[in-house]
Amino acid sequence: MVNVRCQACQVKYRLLAAKRLNLLGLALEARPQKPTPRFPYRPPIQRRPRSYIIQPASLGYTKDNNKENRSTSTTISSPRSTLRRQAKANNNLLLPRFYYPTGRPISKEQLDASLLRLAATFQQLPNCQASREHFGTIAKACGCPYYWKAILFIASGGEKLGHVTLETFTDFWGKIINNYHDEASRFVQLLTMINLNVSVGRTDNNLNGSMNNGTGSGRFYLIPEDFVPLVQDVVDTHPGLTFLKEAAEFHSRYVHTVIARIYYNVNRSWSGQITLTELRHSNLLATIRLLEDEEDINQITDYFSYEHFYVIYCKFWELDKDHDLFIDKKDLARHNDHALSSKMIDRIFSGAVTRGAPHNNRLAKFGNTNTNMNNQPRMSYTEFVWFLISEEDKRHPTAIEYWFRCMDLDGDGYLSMYELEYFYEEQLQRMESLGIETLPFEDCLCQMLDMIHPAVPGKVSLNDLKRCQMTPIFFDTFFNLEKYLDHEQRDPFASQRDPDSENGDEILKISDWDRYAAEEYELLVAEEGGPDHGDDMFMREEMTASEEDGGDHSSLPLSMERDVIMAESDVNDDHDDYSPLSVHSSLGLGNAGHRSLFSVTPCSIEYQY
Repeated sequence: MVNVRCQACQVKYRLLAAKRLNLLGLALEARPQKPTPRFPYRPPIQRRPRSYIIQPASLGYTKDNNKENRSTSTTISSPRSTLRRQAKANNNLLLPRFYYPTGRPISKEQLDASLLRLAATFQQLPNCQASREHFGTIAKACGCPYYWKAILFIASGGEKLGHVTLETFTDFWGKIINNYHDEASRFVQLLTMINLNVSVGRTDNNLNGSMNNGTGSGRFYLIPEDFVPLVQDVVDTHPGLTFLKEAAEFHSRYVHTVIARIYYNVNRSWSGQITLTELRHSNLLATIRLLEDEEDINQITDYFSYEHFYVIYCKFWELDKDHDLFIDKKDLARHNDHALSSKMIDRIFSGAVTRGAPHNNRLAKFGNTNTNMNNQPRMSYTEFVWFLISEEDKRHPTAIEYWFRCMDLDGDGYLSMYELEYFYEEQLQRMESLGIETLPFEDCLCQMLDMIHPAVPGKVSLNDLKRCQMTPIFFDTFFNLEKYLDHEQRDPFASQRDPDSENGDEILKISDWDRYAAEEYELLVAEEGGPDHGDDMFMREEMTASEEDGGDHSSLPLSMERDVIMAESDVNDDHDDYSPLSVHSSLGLGNAGHRSLFSVTPCSIEYQY
């Protein structure tokens, strides 16, 4: 059947269909449309909070409620933005200089004031000329420690004419303070200017350009020979060493002892060359400045104490039977009644504890002097200084490095269980031979690991030992039988407590080496029946008078008689193992018997400290 509709009905249905389609289109338009990707892609702009603007004067963020300031604020990013975005936003600002290898420069006003003060000091001298005796005042006018006077005199050219004029020194000092702005850099420059002919293969392009500017040697580190004029001047002029002035034979030994102790404490890299960084991190410059305020040299236990020198020299002299200033393995084995194990003595003489490497160490050229005629290794006096301090003060960082090098047989930077057992085996044999109850290695190892707490299980690193406060017990357990037995019978912290305190728990600030040196000095004086330290000058006069009467020392006390024999052995020593140092004759060093410093081939193993 055909559906027949009228004209009116057809129009009606068409209107309803159109209305239906219109509503459907509106519904589709109301749905959320998926955004089309933009190309090229641009990240959204990170806007800073409107409540913060940057202040040009202080460059700090402060809150501001003013709408006008908000609209005119700069476009510098927020503090949480990255450094790169911060730099892009402030590309017109220059970062201030923060690295000064030779110190922060002084102002022109300070420079002019220093030169005027120096000129006023020279005008008080006859003919405006300063001799070596006047340079103590000149050093103070320059703002330097008093005992820089010798190196100032030599570096300014005073050894040529015996005096320095105002014009010469003003020109010299003006160049120094214009290019070297702190005490450490000036100290290095003055000492290196004295030894201009000393050339060392080590260079550093970063610092060499900043220090080699036509005013000095261009060397930014110190070698042992640089310290000789300074220490010799202390011997000649310090009131606490007046008794030593007449005994020129001992000047060389004292100077070498002081220099060896300086390198033991300051040269943390074991390179034989003290850098500016090492000098700034040490107390050497402060100790030199303290010399002018302290008349008793023994009160300055760092580096310059005569009592410490006397203890070291006597200990070395007792071991050196042939008095050639060298000791071998047999001599060192007699130290402290054969306390050290033979395995450790072999490691000491193997070259494991000498500084630096042969290719960059100037001291390696003396390597042929560390063996005798039978090609047996020997230890020089300066090396014995390092050994004795390390043996008696095993808490010192250098001592920890010293014995760690000896025990690290394979040089891998760790003490393995095999290496610890290697040294402990001899300790067990020695205790069994003495009838002492022994502790098995497994039990001993558990105790040591519990005490050290190594970061890597089963391995002991250098950092592990430096963190531990009981390193003397650790080292003595493996190679020093006498001290090991002593630790077993007493409180390990007893030596660090003050016996004069009320509760006995106050910790002493004195080091193990200072305590040992004080006790040994008193024992040496008591055993030899010699006079007190204050009477040394009187005894030196008696010694001089006896020498004028024919050189018979039989009437002298035992301590002074041994000093005379030791001095004569040093003067009559004609061995080729020591070559005289090239020092200036103005200080009288040519007749002082100075010998070459440090004469053992350095070890090729380099550790990172």
